[in-house]
Amino acid sequence: MLTLWWAAAVVIGLPLLLIGLTEWHHSLVRTKSHLARPVLLLRNYLVPLGALLVLLVEVARMPADFTSVRLLGTVFGFVLLVLLLSGLNATVFEGAPQGSWRQRVPAIFLDVTRFLLIGAGLAVILSFVWGVRVGGIFTALGVTSVVIGLMLQNSVGQIVSGLFMLFEQPFRIGDWLDTPAARGQIVEANWRAVHIQTGRGLQITPNSVLATTSFTNLSRPPGGHRLVITTTFSPADPPNRVCELLTRIANALPQRRTQVPASSVPVGSAEYRVTIALRSPADDTAAQATFLSWLWYAARREGLHLNGEDDDFNTPQRIEKALRTVVAPTLRLSHSDQRSLISQATIVRYGADEIIEHAGRVPEKMTFLIEGSIRLTAEGPDGIPVTVGTLDEGSFVGVTALTRQPNFFDAQAITELTALQIERDHLVELVMGNPALLQDLGRTIDDRRARVDQARTSEQPVS
Repeated sequence: MLTLWWAAAVVIGLPLLLIGLTEWHHSLVRTKSHLARPVLLLRNYLVPLGALLVLLVEVARMPADFTSVRLLGTVFGFVLLVLLLSGLNATVFEGAPQGSWRQRVPAIFLDVTRFLLIGAGLAVILSFVWGVRVGGIFTALGVTSVVIGLMLQNSVGQIVSGLFMLFEQPFRIGDWLDTPAARGQIVEANWRAVHIQTGRGLQITPNSVLATTSFTNLSRPPGGHRLVITTTFSPADPPNRVCELLTRIANALPQRRTQVPASSVPVGSAEYRVTIALRSPADDTAAQATFLSWLWYAARREGLHLNGEDDDFNTPQRIEKALRTVVAPTLRLSHSDQRSLISQATIVRYGADEIIEHAGRVPEKMTFLIEGSIRLTAEGPDGIPVTVGTLDEGSFVGVTALTRQPNFFDAQAITELTALQIERDHLVELVMGNPALLQDLGRTIDDRRARVDQARTSEQPVS
């Protein structure tokens, strides 16, 4: 009679159980739950194996010491062990909240623990199903592990240091470290060593070395990295003007984090320290190179003495030639007008990618291109800059200085640029007395406004 009940339970209960587990699995898949895999393992393997084992032992009345029953019991026990480990991993670790200790546990700890539990589970299966005495095996393994540990104590020490380092997680893949041995980005961290990509190659640093020394994680807290650059000016340069120049150049860097303004302070002995918040330590080299390049040009335009050096580029001969060849044809200047502007004009230079005029600001001077070219960009509807056009030698920007209108676009040097600049007040009298020139300049302003509108509408670069 008992046999009949077991058979009925398998015949009726197995399909119902499989249907229930199938629906549960589909529900877990829809919600992207980590328990979907353990439930699938339970439905596809454990339940059918359990049903088959019941049929053999309770219905067919096969003795438990039959080889077929023992093999089936071994497989059932192993699948049950895998299911328990998978369910434990899904509920405790895979679903752990971000930042909790469960989420920080390294994968190698989980792998080692899983290996030990599987070994212990197999020992229990061998002892319960096959009747194997496993006590001697554990004793032999314990003695062997002690001998191997003494032989490989240095390597084991590195492994242990690596495991503790991974568990603490003072850094992650992609972070930037500054250690006594290297400074660079972590590309790999395993149980033995940390691989740091530096400018000189791949630096392999053992975990035991990192565990016994101090190092700086430049990527933590996120967004907290800052670049510090020290420069020297002449002691005769006013400190306030120098700090204003350094801050302005630093705030214009494309690598700077826009929400954090740069700062600069004098530190004595004609030295100044500027601090720039960057998006990533990877931008250090590019940001420093761009800053020093732009500072070289800007200091000479401002009449300041970077590294105590003078600049003799702005000579009357260069100004006179630029007025005669570039400015006079554009503004229809007579010879006497040119001579009157020699003392009012300035030859300046800009570095590549440096901003000459900013959109939305009223320019204070007109800039005439002598050498180099300028890219004109405006902000598109989605906030992404769009190209309006380019200007080459003989062209000019800042024409709205005469009408007191803000610029329609940003003017940015494409390569090193040499230009002549004249203040608005020195041009007004010359221009206002020439109606034909005023009409030409007005058409230029209207044309550039139209090109900006066209570029914003099409969102395509306009040549």
